[in-house]
Amino acid sequence: MIARLPIVALTLRALLDRKRTWLMVALAAMPVALVLLATSVSEARIEGEDLDVMIVSIVLPLVALVFGTSALGPELEEGTIVYLLTKPVRRLRIVLDKSVVAAALTAALVVPSTLLTGAVAEAGGNELMGVAGAFAVATVAGGAAYVVLFIATSAFTRWALIIGLLYVLIWEGVLADLLPGTETFSVRQATLAIAWGLSGERVPFDVGTLDQGLITIGLVLVIGIGVGTWRMSRYQLRGGD
Repeated sequence: MIARLPIVALTLRALLDRKRTWLMVALAAMPVALVLLATSVSEARIEGEDLDVMIVSIVLPLVALVFGTSALGPELEEGTIVYLLTKPVRRLRIVLDKSVVAAALTAALVVPSTLLTGAVAEAGGNELMGVAGAFAVATVAGGAAYVVLFIATSAFTRWALIIGLLYVLIWEGVLADLLPGTETFSVRQATLAIAWGLSGERVPFDVGTLDQGLITIGLVLVIGIGVGTWRMSRYQLRGGD
């Protein structure tokens, strides 16, 4: 337990950079502001699909991308990870602790954003709090999967931020709608499956079942942590050559 504390503290210190933090807060506040504007000006109808567009498709992956790639990538790029690798700490523990911290920070921003968006929409005459609650729970799982995926990517390349953006924008944003089957490997699709499955509402489009979403998220977590741990072990061997 004592060995874990420095990793958690160092990761928190690295991720809670003032500029980065305020930028992420502003991003998380965007859906709330948009719904507040829409309901106050035009009394627009806000539905669950809008939470997909604003939260799951934009805010969640971008926040997780920034925190995920910043949790490990800079230390590898600058070489300061060597100081951590020389400590008697398992490589799995390093990846797990950094993933937990980044996922917790992601949830700390995205969950309130989702619930506040639902509350504002509810105040504007939209029955959305039930769906918003389900989406909030789903974003915890989806955020963790995104974070692990991006941490594993940053363990291999300094271009993890760009690769992550391409994955979110191209794979999940374009190809998932054009090529049937690609959504199977989409964290967004799995998050939506969990959200709609928990909500109990009629799913407006095919997102898969709750079980499918949970299985996909679980696979991403296990594979991502495994690959990231393997890469960290290889990094240690290379550094000792």
